Amino acid sequence: MNRVLLHHTGRNALIIGAIYLLLATPAAREWLEASMSRHMLVQMPLLVIIGIIACRLLPLEWQKAMVLRVGGAWPCVIVAMFASSYWMLPRALDAALTDPLAEVAKFLSLPLLVGFPLALAWRRLTLIGRGFVWTNFFSMLAVLGWLYIAAPVRVCNSYLVNDQENAGWYMVIGAILLFLWWLGALLVGNGIGPNKPNGGSNASSA
Repeated sequence: MNRVLLHHTGRNALIIGAIYLLLATPAAREWLEASMSRHMLVQMPLLVIIGIIACRLLPLEWQKAMVLRVGGAWPCVIVAMFASSYWMLPRALDAALTDPLAEVAKFLSLPLLVGFPLALAWRRLTLIGRGFVWTNFFSMLAVLGWLYIAAPVRVCNSYLVNDQENAGWYMVIGAILLFLWWLGALLVGNGIGPNKPNGGSNASSA
């Protein structure tokens, strides 16, 4: 049983590594970063998801030990919130497109400082803690999207105003849809959902 589990974990790790390397290729970066919407709403979330999956592939004992080493779940959440907030700033987007070091920092920090610590902390967060994380994310996405829509000039020098406005609308619509999904899972979920602390632990123990 352990051998089969290790085989699946190793195969999934190879798949995640391959996707990460694919995203880092010049062709993929050029296509994704040519549009502000793809840059912010496709490339960056994929990098975060890679970090989340990488964390989930680790044994639970390792995850628990790392959470204890850093002082609990909330330090992980705070790091993830600050890192994700930084990469939503227009200056950060411009830097990633013009400075190779900033691009490398983006590819390292989004998986390691956003996705990984968030997944590390998630099982230890209470219902209120998870609700705080979700609502903070929804509000930040919606407010920033509205600013991109309402701004009369380019706030990101690397993208045109139309591209900026489209990205803003996608962010606002995405925030609304995600909020409705979260609210629905919270109110009518069957015990497992984005805000159910016991859902993840039960699933993992099964």
